[in-house]
Amino acid sequence: MNDNDRHDFAATPLPSADNQPPVEGAPSAQPPENADAPAPGRRRWVAAALGALGVALFAVPLLRGPRVPASTESSPGAATTTSSPGTCSAAKDHANFSFTLKDMSGADVQFADYKGKVVLLNFWATWCDPCKREIPEFVEAYNKYRDRGFVILGVLSTDDPSAEDLRAFMSRFKMNYPVFREHEEMDAAFGPLWALPTSFLIDRQGSICLKHMGPVSKEMLEREIRGLL
Repeated sequence: MNDNDRHDFAATPLPSADNQPPVEGAPSAQPPENADAPAPGRRRWVAAALGALGVALFAVPLLRGPRVPASTESSPGAATTTSSPGTCSAAKDHANFSFTLKDMSGADVQFADYKGKVVLLNFWATWCDPCKREIPEFVEAYNKYRDRGFVILGVLSTDDPSAEDLRAFMSRFKMNYPVFREHEEMDAAFGPLWALPTSFLIDRQGSICLKHMGPVSKEMLEREIRGLL
């Protein structure tokens, strides 16, 4: 985690090995007599985790790794202080463009095809409520800036809907930007992804200017991308 990392603790935690519901048939510790029996499935786990957020906001990053000390978190607008148009001087890492993605129809798309553009790489899932909150902002920003070399790429994570369900979801939310199937190696290259949504802002030279965990607001989009276009 570097100075370009930001967190919005409205994000949905990703399941990890230590936080998964018990596997059916596997031995487990006997719960207290007054404990309610947990309902199976990801939705129960997510609901329980989100409920815990009201008690401990920092529970999100602890699910996948250590909490970042407050002193290392960037202040608003710091990540995209530019040294020249289309670049960010605060960048410390370069994006790995060596992946072949699958679009929602199963066709191959090279991530490298987007080199030279300002890319907002967004890891998300159809079951993730915070992800749904930011989609309208993405739709508006993509309409406004796509002709200036800005692109949003939505990559599914821990989610594998059918092509029909994915099309229906995109139609419902009027999603106008490219969406791709889950790519575990890409998740690992840009990870660890502790929660969804997680977004990366990449400049025209391929530098990672910003990593943001949680929904991206309209104000943040405007502030962060204008200096890169």
